[in-house]
Amino acid sequence: MKNRNILIVDDNRGVLTALQLLLKPYFRIVRTLSSPTTLPAELRGEEWHVVLLDMNFTASLNTGNEGLYWLHEIKRQCPDLPVVLFTAYADIDLAVKGIKEGAADFVVKPWDNRKLVDTLLTAAQGCSKEKKVSSPSYADKGGETRMYWGESPVMQQLRMLTEKVAPTDANILITGENGTGKEMLAREIHRISLRRQQEMVCVDMGAVSETLFESELFGHVKGAFTDAHADRPGKFEAAHRSTLFLDEIGNLPYHLQAKLLTAIQRRSIVRVGSNTSIPVDIRLICATNRNLPELVARNEFREDLFYRINTIHLEIPALRERTEDIVPLAERFIARFCKQYDRPLVRLTDDAQVKLRRHPWYGNIRELEHAVEKAVIICDDTCLSAELFQLSDRRQEASEIPVSTLEEMEKKMIVQAFDTCRGNLSAVAAQLGITRQTLYNKMKKYGL
Repeated sequence: MKNRNILIVDDNRGVLTALQLLLKPYFRIVRTLSSPTTLPAELRGEEWHVVLLDMNFTASLNTGNEGLYWLHEIKRQCPDLPVVLFTAYADIDLAVKGIKEGAADFVVKPWDNRKLVDTLLTAAQGCSKEKKVSSPSYADKGGETRMYWGESPVMQQLRMLTEKVAPTDANILITGENGTGKEMLAREIHRISLRRQQEMVCVDMGAVSETLFESELFGHVKGAFTDAHADRPGKFEAAHRSTLFLDEIGNLPYHLQAKLLTAIQRRSIVRVGSNTSIPVDIRLICATNRNLPELVARNEFREDLFYRINTIHLEIPALRERTEDIVPLAERFIARFCKQYDRPLVRLTDDAQVKLRRHPWYGNIRELEHAVEKAVIICDDTCLSAELFQLSDRRQEASEIPVSTLEEMEKKMIVQAFDTCRGNLSAVAAQLGITRQTLYNKMKKYGL
């Protein structure tokens, strides 16, 4: 990052001096401004990769409005330039507002040196054209690359724990219902970890067929099997010195769990068709929406593997358990989809906000995203009214409405097979007479 330039705007000269000394080893140019009045000229005169912007410049004002004004000016002049907001007031609402309006991150005074440096380097890296950061889970379409923590106490507690464990190499297990953003949290952990210079490697365990499991994770050598025309490294090797994210770990068949455990314990893999052990240095993050302790009790998940992957446990609460985050999330989606579909920015009416807060959101953030996208598309007004959100309690409907369509019948058959086979995907696929991949596609289709 030594070839990056940072511009710091703060009216406290003591702060500017301290930051200049702190950041000099990390940036090629560290320029400080005690007043934002010359900011437009500075933006035109040099190539900047990140701006650290104070929120207040007038002694009698401390609302943060000045910082938001200059944030808009920076974004108007340099839309792709990352801006990190700097404030002495730990106001979550202001932080959310600043990030919603284009800021890359938010730092509170007095600051932690290491955290401040990490935040600025990450923001500057996001400006780099040489290396692009992969977008996480529900925010892929809009290019959003950051975790939205929300305003609820439970999410702020999760944020604090995440920031404590991310810089370590401890294995992490992320649990939560479908659609809560488990992959996004995994990417956030990687983003603030010491391995962030390398791209995180993701594996959807539910989509990996049993026959290709070893080849996919451990790789193979030429001639190992019929279609092995060349040596091919697996996901473990690809994640060397980075983070390996194993999604849907609870769907891994029991007889394959021992092979995964061996690779994790030995910190080495052997490619299919080879006898050579290859050391790998990975940080492991796993995720599941299933109850692993219950699976362990039923002898469907290895207890030793469970403890190996569960050094740190992070539980993402369901959206209905943090209702104060529903409207802010919806507003973020509204801004993204209005931009995506080239529509004027619309706002939620009071009735629509009440309706969104009262809905149970069994599909969590993913369901909210789809509901907002549909509402934006069909909206012909400047506001999103409650009538545009045609929400229904699908679980209640499933028990009250007779199955009448082929899709409903298929979904019901899959659910019944899951109950019969106790969630074992291989057994479910065999009972239904379909492949495991086809089963997984149908699970995604029906939100199972």
